[in-house]
Amino acid sequence: MNKKIPLRQCVGCGQMKGKKEMMRVLRTAEGEIMLDMTGKKNGRGAYLCRSMDCLKKAQKNRGLERSFKMSIPNEVYDHLEKEFEEFEAE
Repeated sequence: MNKKIPLRQCVGCGQMKGKKEMMRVLRTAEGEIMLDMTGKKNGRGAYLCRSMDCLKKAQKNRGLERSFKMSIPNEVYDHLEKEFEEFEAE
């Protein structure tokens, strides 16, 4: 039997991709926003393609803000960008 691959939609570009191919952005119970590399932390997750473009698109179209139903300050996006850069450098 085929194992179903969990698909997630990128909040930046709107493409559907396998969960494993994407970055999970997490809102913790405390309202903190961060990248969840393991994909297993508790909290509300939103998914982004592993590209800076999609992070920028999500910032522009407020995709993360819609997913988390809260406004997200620019510092948080700056922090996510830094985390993304570190991830892309690996």
